[in-house]
Amino acid sequence: SLHHSHSNAGSELCLQRTPQLMNLLVRIDNHSILNLFYLAVFTGKHFLCVWIYDLFFLFFLVVISENTKTNPKMVQDFFREEYMLNNAIDSCLKPYIALIHGITMGGGVGLSVHGQFRVATEKSLFAMPETAIGLFPDVGGGYFLPRLQGKLGYFLALTGFRLKGRDVYTAGIATHFVDSEKLGMLEDDLLALNSPSKENIADVLETYHTKSKIDQDKSFILEEHMDKINSWFSANTVEEIIENLQQDGSSFALEQLKVINKMSPTSLKITLRQLMEGSSKTLPEVLTMEYRLSQACIGGHDFHEGVRAVLIDKDQNPKWKPANLKEVTDEDLNNHFNSLGSNDLKF
Repeated sequence: SLHHSHSNAGSELCLQRTPQLMNLLVRIDNHSILNLFYLAVFTGKHFLCVWIYDLFFLFFLVVISENTKTNPKMVQDFFREEYMLNNAIDSCLKPYIALIHGITMGGGVGLSVHGQFRVATEKSLFAMPETAIGLFPDVGGGYFLPRLQGKLGYFLALTGFRLKGRDVYTAGIATHFVDSEKLGMLEDDLLALNSPSKENIADVLETYHTKSKIDQDKSFILEEHMDKINSWFSANTVEEIIENLQQDGSSFALEQLKVINKMSPTSLKITLRQLMEGSSKTLPEVLTMEYRLSQACIGGHDFHEGVRAVLIDKDQNPKWKPANLKEVTDEDLNNHFNSLGSNDLKF
């Protein structure tokens, strides 16, 4: 019962005064990228439900990279509208239900994680892999990641570690877990509600959550490592995190070290500071900060090189500039966070 609707998918979304999703989808459609993912919205009159299904915004990053010089306004508008949409979802007055069914990375995370109800299935796959392409975990990552348990969000942000199935719920990214074969029935039960309150919707989701048995007894994939993750990633610099991993020397630590060493050094430093600062900011403040970061990244080297290496040529061998952490100066870092003056994103 997956509904696929394309260009008009956003027409009912959230607040009538924010046509952002509509614009984003139409814009992506113009670049014939829409066929790479499906997003459908079904609405009861009193709530919104978004299917997030194989939603893989990374492909749109190719379009952004290609248009940075030729069509800078389109690129600025894309980030501005995407982040305004993330905020609109967070402040949506109607109950907002995101069904995270399939791959949810980057932009798809922004369409789900700020919603009040977020349903994972055994087919969910969540990651914030942006440090691998010279970007940072945006769409409000600076807000929700540092608020996950312990230092889990810092670990996910810097390594791009993938969470699957019930672990997406256990990590706190989803609020409920429902076996995927029950999603159609869940949708029907939600639509059958008459003027539902948030409590009514929560009751229905809770009922399905309780009955879902897949991987019920499986422990969280990072359970045995959480104490170490909390200690390694509580360091204040990327260099110290790397030192912590080296000193630990366990196979899990060395595996994470290997992953982090492949990431853009600039992205790693921006990301750690983004999360540290975001931990005490409101979501609109975080999105304003992230808009500054997005404009600095698309004006720099690593984002275009990361997109080339990972998404276009697929040689997986990006040549980062600067090539190592010590060459990323405090001045470089500060420049990413500088105000854009009248071009700042304002809410």
